[in-house]
Amino acid sequence: MAAPSGGWNGVGASLWAALLLGAVALSPAEAVSEPTTVAFDVRPGGVVHSFSHNVGPGDKYTCMFTYASQGGTNEQWQMSLGTSEDHQHFTCTIWRPQGKSYLYFTQFKAEVRGAEIEYAMAYSKAAFERESDVPLKTEEFEVTKTAVAHRPGAFKAELSKLVIVAKASRTEL
Repeated sequence: MAAPSGGWNGVGASLWAALLLGAVALSPAEAVSEPTTVAFDVRPGGVVHSFSHNVGPGDKYTCMFTYASQGGTNEQWQMSLGTSEDHQHFTCTIWRPQGKSYLYFTQFKAEVRGAEIEYAMAYSKAAFERESDVPLKTEEFEVTKTAVAHRPGAFKAELSKLVIVAKASRTEL
């Protein structure tokens, strides 16, 4: 299954992600390695910025976050990347650890290289203390085989978290 499309709601998407991650966790050959977490600043000013990080043997996978935002001052965000033990799956989570971002995002895109997206979700608010993640409406973003991005005209400028689960791209012999 590629990822959420128009008919998914937050509950269905969360359930699907839990099932996928649970299946990975139950299979010893597919256990997830300790994630690598890297902090970076999300900077306002309306200029397009990018941040990327690699993970896996030989830096096999790349996750890149590209965005433009307005208002306020820099916010500290994090990118966490992890791989399954057999290195066939990887996860990329981009989020603001303090929960809700106060920046106004004019655009966003999270891309993966070396893999194809099996699941992706975007959130207007990240879980913090007793509060839960609040997903964007599915019409606010779109998912392709290699990216999750805002939908121009539909995205309401609120972003606090992105989650991607991807599987290694097939290589032809």
